[in-house]
Amino acid sequence: MQKSVLILGACGQIGTELTLSLRERFGSETVIASDIREGAENLMSSGPFELLDATNYEAIEDVVMHYEIEEVYLMAAMLSATAEKFPMRAWNLNMNSLFNVLNLAKEKQIAKVFWPSSIAVFGPNTPDEKTPQNTIMEPSTVYGISKQAGERWCAYYHKKYDVDVRSIRYPGLISWKTMPGGGTTDYAIEIFHEAIANKTYSCFLKEDTKLPMMFMDDAIRATINLMSSDPKNISVRSSYNLSAMSFSPKEIAQKIKDQIPDFEITYDPDFRQAIADSWPKSIDDSRAREDWGWQPDFDLEATTREMLNNLS
Repeated sequence: MQKSVLILGACGQIGTELTLSLRERFGSETVIASDIREGAENLMSSGPFELLDATNYEAIEDVVMHYEIEEVYLMAAMLSATAEKFPMRAWNLNMNSLFNVLNLAKEKQIAKVFWPSSIAVFGPNTPDEKTPQNTIMEPSTVYGISKQAGERWCAYYHKKYDVDVRSIRYPGLISWKTMPGGGTTDYAIEIFHEAIANKTYSCFLKEDTKLPMMFMDDAIRATINLMSSDPKNISVRSSYNLSAMSFSPKEIAQKIKDQIPDFEITYDPDFRQAIADSWPKSIDDSRAREDWGWQPDFDLEATTREMLNNLS
């Protein structure tokens, strides 16, 4: 019998593409999408959907029992830039949803949990080049604080209750399929849309702000690979560092200019600059490579080509 999977926050930037990939892999009827609102047409028409609030334990439990869910991917979260505007709402959503899923796993109602962390767990005192797996973590954003706390709770539930929870610290993610959802690395998606539509872009970060980034296809593949790995190979139960490339707005603008010669970029840093300045420039993900064979397929060149081709 095929295992059944529930995705909480399936209509978000990562959730949408993850849902479609899992449905392709495991069959439409076994992957249950859920969110607090309905999503894109391709998501809604591709398989079962439940309106579900990730902060409501009883509602999640009902869906888990109804569909005999074995694995939960908890993608519901308030992201960095939005969370700074609504700190308590962000904390409540990001933490209560995690406790709901960890407690269902603790009660053995589900067998396996995926929960995404982020490079936001690091802070201004973290080594910012080749940031190690284990290092100083003093996040200075609401989002980062919730993700760091979440990592500790994941490790605790694994150690104390043997919950099979797995996690990745996502870098900035770039996709042409879905619009960004209120993060500090959103410029790296917006810039492509604006380059094609208007041949100009005003960036909310300084030109030399280097951040770790990843093409969405790589992030989805890493997530599914981690979840299908033998538990014996999972040595990190807080969250794995994951990396593909690092670049600045100036560097991505130049790659776009190579394809669209009359593209121009200007810089008008806003409150997101301080968030970006507290994050690493590059990530050491050797543990993920050793434990479960992680390897990215897309660099900046390939990502630029994919984005421009598909958005055009």
